Amino acid sequence: MFLRKLLTRLGVSATERAAMSSGGVISYDDLKKLINSGSVQIYDVRNPEELQIGRIPTAVNIPVAEVEGALQMDAVAFKQKYNVEKPKPEDDNLIFHCQLGRRGERATNIAIGLGFKKARNYLGAYKEWAEKEGR
Repeated sequence: MFLRKLLTRLGVSATERAAMSSGGVISYDDLKKLINSGSVQIYDVRNPEELQIGRIPTAVNIPVAEVEGALQMDAVAFKQKYNVEKPKPEDDNLIFHCQLGRRGERATNIAIGLGFKKARNYLGAYKEWAEKEGR
């Protein structure tokens, strides 16, 4: 009870609280392979102004504050807003990332709470990506 109240005070939604078991993670090497194969959906949950420092190829920007609403949109509205097909709950290779890993984890937990059970967090985040890519 105390923890639930604390999480509510901190702005953690009911969906996030239900998914606090944390989803899986993916490494840089595995993410790189998926990007090269073209079989990945990457969502960058940083704020739009953060994208000026760079981005992971093919990543679609959905700020973490919008993730829950975005994943609850109907497919047509999602495509109109984000210019990509909406992921399906059963999709493999649904990856979230941010700058350092925390918002990516939060977005992953939101997705899992909404039924996207295979969602994963790129824990190294953009920081690791930029370092390994020499940016």
